[in-house]
Amino acid sequence: MGRGKIEIKRIENSSNRQVTYSKRRNGIIKKAKEITVLCDAKVSLVVFASSGKMHEYCSPSTKLVDILESYHKQSGNRLWDAKHENLSNEIDGIKKENDSMQIELRHLKGEDISSLNHKELQVIEDVLEKGQANIRDKQDEIVTMLRKNDKMLEEENKSLIFNLQQRAEMGMENGYQQHITRLQDYKPEQMPFSFRVQPIQPNLQYRI
Repeated sequence: MGRGKIEIKRIENSSNRQVTYSKRRNGIIKKAKEITVLCDAKVSLVVFASSGKMHEYCSPSTKLVDILESYHKQSGNRLWDAKHENLSNEIDGIKKENDSMQIELRHLKGEDISSLNHKELQVIEDVLEKGQANIRDKQDEIVTMLRKNDKMLEEENKSLIFNLQQRAEMGMENGYQQHITRLQDYKPEQMPFSFRVQPIQPNLQYRI
């Protein structure tokens, strides 16, 4: 007995639906790989699950962009609107500008200049001279700023030393004045030592 015909309709059970999706997705990707190998066909396959997760396959001999471009040319269908086309043109322009800047940078480094004519070499020379002048100006500006900072630090250092000297002198003067004041305030009986008059020749006796 042959297999019964299965009715194609949405599977309501989420678990069964996910299992069926995984099996059939793997099956269709397998078929895409087989037709690529057996028939030397260019195949691109993109599958989105209900969750939004994407699965894709593209023949190793091509790219998805190339296949979409071929489809656009052969079918005549516009895959991109005017806005996307303008964006694509802008991107191409930026790429060309970047390539041009890379070439110019190599020329400024002295690379790949053998094919340049005299006028182009003169332009590069002018750019380099202008760059050197700007560098010298910047160096002079930095040196001037450093000298100015050094002078300011020197002045601050002198001012600090002067202030410290003034404070030291004031401290010494105050200390000396306090010492004199203490000595002047002493009474004879409060002196820390006493004086006694001694005869110049103690062994001599007064004679009558």
